[in-house]
Amino acid sequence: MRAEGLTLGYDATVVARDLDVAVPDGGFTVIIGPNACGKSTLLRALARLLRPAAGTVLLDGRAIGSYPSKEVARRIGLLPQSSLAPDGITVADLVARGRTPHQRLLRQWTAADEQAVVSAMAATRVTELSARRVDELSGGQRQRVWVAMALAQSTPLLLLDEPTTFLDVAHQIELLELCHDLHTRDGHTLVAVLHDLNHAARYATHLVVMAAGEVVAQGPPTEILTAELVERVFGLPNVIADDPVTGRPLVLPLGRAPAPEHTGLTVRQSP
Repeated sequence: MRAEGLTLGYDATVVARDLDVAVPDGGFTVIIGPNACGKSTLLRALARLLRPAAGTVLLDGRAIGSYPSKEVARRIGLLPQSSLAPDGITVADLVARGRTPHQRLLRQWTAADEQAVVSAMAATRVTELSARRVDELSGGQRQRVWVAMALAQSTPLLLLDEPTTFLDVAHQIELLELCHDLHTRDGHTLVAVLHDLNHAARYATHLVVMAAGEVVAQGPPTEILTAELVERVFGLPNVIADDPVTGRPLVLPLGRAPAPEHTGLTVRQSP
């Protein structure tokens, strides 16, 4: 997937301009940036939920607007910011709705549909919840169920808009570990909007950094995430250290904390 020269907005208000974005196949691309910089707007355009004022989104080398809607739904799964389940629906029934793009007027539920639902629930570890009502679940459980529904679509590409919002830290890590498995083990291409810089640095294979409606940097976190970039984009004085667990960049805000030389962390020097 690629975006070329996108100008995006709502009514007469331009939110982002001249965006060029490449999404590497089989990786986990994370879009980061301050509030109101255009992150979710870009994701909506990639999902074909927002028509660009200029430019185009290419899916497998073809303008996404040229695909029939059902064909897009067979290629792209989407987890939006806010998801509302019908009252009283069970987990199994909600996940099964992910098969809708594969249904036709005369096509009955098949063994392939059943297997897709079973596999999606197993991957997200919600099988034991299958008979529960979605509105009875915790926030973390519900989020896993929505991911299962997206997986049941059997799409190679998954878009997730702020999937960790409102989750406690344990459930955030659980969901991000699931995302890691989906692209490393199962070969999905993922694109997500995240707010936490250190989660993005730890889990992303590719970062897209936005500020004021523009893409200011993109590439692997180890190559582009510098203290200068973080301060320029977020207005946050900081140092970048090596994460002692993963060796990836770790953003440490400057303040009243002990100086970096006393923390036992290796501070990265900008090139």
